[in-house]
Amino acid sequence: MLKLITVLFTVWIMTASNIYEFKVPSLDGTSIDFSKYKGKNILIVNTASQCGYTKQYADLEKLYEQYKGNLVIIGFPANNFGGQEPGTNKEIKEFCSKNYGVSFPMAEKISVKGSDIHPLFQYLTSKAKNGQMDADIKWNFTKFLINKEGKLVAVFPSSVNPMSEEITKYLN
Repeated sequence: MLKLITVLFTVWIMTASNIYEFKVPSLDGTSIDFSKYKGKNILIVNTASQCGYTKQYADLEKLYEQYKGNLVIIGFPANNFGGQEPGTNKEIKEFCSKNYGVSFPMAEKISVKGSDIHPLFQYLTSKAKNGQMDADIKWNFTKFLINKEGKLVAVFPSSVNPMSEEITKYLN
């Protein structure tokens, strides 16, 4: 049943023309509907549990708590880089909760690069689709910031800490 839901979500979002048309399955089996985040900044992050940057979960949670009135963070576990996210959706959810107290939405595990790239990440990395910029995901914990108007305004590499001024200046 979950596979069928995933296929239906994928077909739905393949034709999305703006960020608010995306709906993705979450780690807990529900749906993350981007339309409910209109008027908020959205930080989209590809994550991994066994990466040198995994500790950024703590700062992502801190950022989320500090700015949750006008920011939502959505994590997207992916196993595209060095096999650093080998877990199942259930294992990833347990890991994030137990080790970092993650309370922001987490999508089910997807691919953020390559021939099986998820449609949301096709949108985020292609100026032809997002209307703003091309972007390349070089590693886990790449961060995409969408402003309150639904426009992609910045992409931050893994090395940029979620609590850095590079990110928070867009939220103040």
